Amino acid sequence: MTASPFDLTAHGAYAAWRRDKLAPPPPTTDSLLVEIGDPRALTAVEHDAVMTRIRRWNMALYASRVMDADPGIPRQLGAQFGLTQLDANWLADEDGISKISVHEGGTREAYIPYTNRPIKWHTDGYYNPPGRLIRGMILHCVQSAREGGDNGLMDHEMAYLLLRDQDPAHIRALMQPDAMVIPERVDAVDGVRPQQGGPVFSVDAHSGRLHMRYTARTRSIAWKEDEATRAAVAALEALLAAPSPYILRTRLAPGMGLLCNNVLHDRSGFTDDPTHPRLLYRARYLDRIAG
Repeated sequence: MTASPFDLTAHGAYAAWRRDKLAPPPPTTDSLLVEIGDPRALTAVEHDAVMTRIRRWNMALYASRVMDADPGIPRQLGAQFGLTQLDANWLADEDGISKISVHEGGTREAYIPYTNRPIKWHTDGYYNPPGRLIRGMILHCVQSAREGGDNGLMDHEMAYLLLRDQDPAHIRALMQPDAMVIPERVDAVDGVRPQQGGPVFSVDAHSGRLHMRYTARTRSIAWKEDEATRAAVAALEALLAAPSPYILRTRLAPGMGLLCNNVLHDRSGFTDDPTHPRLLYRARYLDRIAG
C-alpha cells in the first residue's frame, strides 16, 4: 500500500505531496473562475476546465449566463461531477436543496445562514456524525446582496500543509477523535441532536483524501481541554485571521457559483435590496467530486 501523505510518520509521502501542492501559484478569483454557458449541461471543455481547478485546489468558481431561479441547477451540475447523495438536512427543501436567504420569523430565523449576519470560518456539516460527512458542496447565486455577502475561501489541504509545516504537533492534536465536540442540542422542531465529537482533520476512508471538520464559532463548541489542542486551535485561528496568498475573497454574482470538496469558507455580513433580496441555492453532498 502507498503511504498516506497525511500520516505524520510518512515523511517521504508528505514531502512529495507538499511539493506537488505548492508547485502551482496560489489561487486567485480569476484563476479559479471558469466561464460556462449552462451549468445544467457543461461542454466537455467546460467540464475539464472545472476539474483541473478542483484537482489542484479542491474548488472552482463558475460564471454562467443562466439567471433562472431554478433549484435544479446545483443538482444537475453536481450530477456531472459524481455528486448524487444529497445531505437532505431538515431545513432543506424536499429536493434536498437549501434556499439561503434572510428569513424573518419562523424556524430558520434562529440559524445564522438564514440571516444577514457574518458567518465565521467553517466547513459545512461539522455537526454531522461520521457516517454523514459532507464531502462536496455547491453554492449557486441567483441574486446577490446590495452590499456585502462576500465569501472567504481556502483549500483545507493548504490549511493542513501550513499548520503541519509550522508544527506537526498541531496536526496530531487536531486529529484526535475527541478534538472538537458539538454538545447535544434540543430543538422544538428538529428534536434531539445528540452530542457529536470528532477530529478536525481526518483521512476519508472512501478516498484516502483529507477531510476537515471545523468551525470558528465559539458558542456550542467544546474543544478538548489539553495544552496541545489549545495551541493547535489558536494556531489555526491565527492562520485564518492573517493575510495569506492562499485565502481569497470573492462575491458571487447572479449566475455564478462555487463547486468544491467542502473547503473552508466564511461569509461577510450584508445589506439586502428589499426588492431583490439575496438568494443562493446550497447543495451539500455525502460524495466527493469524482475525478
